Amino acid sequence: MSLLSLNNVHSHYGHIHALKGISLDVNKGEIVTLIGSNGAGKSTTLRTISGMMHPTSGSITLNGVDISKMDPHAIVLAGLGHVPEGRGIFPKLTVKENLEMGAFTVTDRQAVEERMEYGFTLFPRLKERVSQYGGTLSGGEQQMLAIARGLMLNPSILMLDEPSMGLAPVLVELIFDIIKTLNEKGTTVLLVEQNALMALSIAHRGYVLQTGEIVVNDSAANLKMNPLVQKAYLGMD
Repeated sequence: MSLLSLNNVHSHYGHIHALKGISLDVNKGEIVTLIGSNGAGKSTTLRTISGMMHPTSGSITLNGVDISKMDPHAIVLAGLGHVPEGRGIFPKLTVKENLEMGAFTVTDRQAVEERMEYGFTLFPRLKERVSQYGGTLSGGEQQMLAIARGLMLNPSILMLDEPSMGLAPVLVELIFDIIKTLNEKGTTVLLVEQNALMALSIAHRGYVLQTGEIVVNDSAANLKMNPLVQKAYLGMD
């Protein structure tokens, strides 16, 4: 059984039919990536999974539980972590306070401290800035903080929406190295990323979206060799 499964999911923004029958699976221990151009429905897929918008039809299951109609906070408690596009940190809270907000339902203080330390081992720069306000961090540091905060509830699956957006190339490589390390340590990842080549370099499998529909799904290795993907998303003729 898949850890996360979408079956024929349709979503609408008012009269706009944004997702048109999306079906996909993410298995435990995988990195699965969604690639596609702007407006293809990648972020909408993540928002629909996380309950920020509900599907108009179809089903979404997480750990075998139907989460299609759940509120976002209940989906988080069911095991879903979501690092949205734009990072969404609290600029007027310190790094430590941001991380504590990520563990808002955890009553075991020792567990909170252990997860915070885990985040600091992944991102030592955050430990150096533990008392610094989120809004004063660089873009790369804010992305590190957003990912570390997303791990504070020890999610079954972590969804990352455009983690490389706006970052310098050296920081992009660092973030992707961290995602790979997270996965090697046991975190399942669903990744939306405009940089298709980088995404496919660390993913196990991928789905290609066009105007709200999946047009190709395959192993990451095969997608890198697919002529459609090469021409449309990898800059190859």
